[in-house]
Amino acid sequence: MKVTVKFFAILRERVGAAEITKELSDGSTVADLWRALKEEYPKLAPIETRLLYAVNQNYVKPDHALKDRDEVVFIPPVSGG
Repeated sequence: MKVTVKFFAILRERVGAAEITKELSDGSTVADLWRALKEEYPKLAPIETRLLYAVNQNYVKPDHALKDRDEVVFIPPVSGG
């Protein structure tokens, strides 16, 4: 299956793209996708414990099962003042 992955802020900087398409095995979860992305983009690894996840504009947990053509967004921590 193919999913669209969107990156914002520091994640976009570390990947070097705002959006990619990723091929995954059927039955893959958001956590599986994140593991695959960390292998492909090692600079993502330090961020993982503070992420939020959204699939098709709905917040989900890492064990959420993905479907073909889902849109996945990894939301980095936000800081400000």
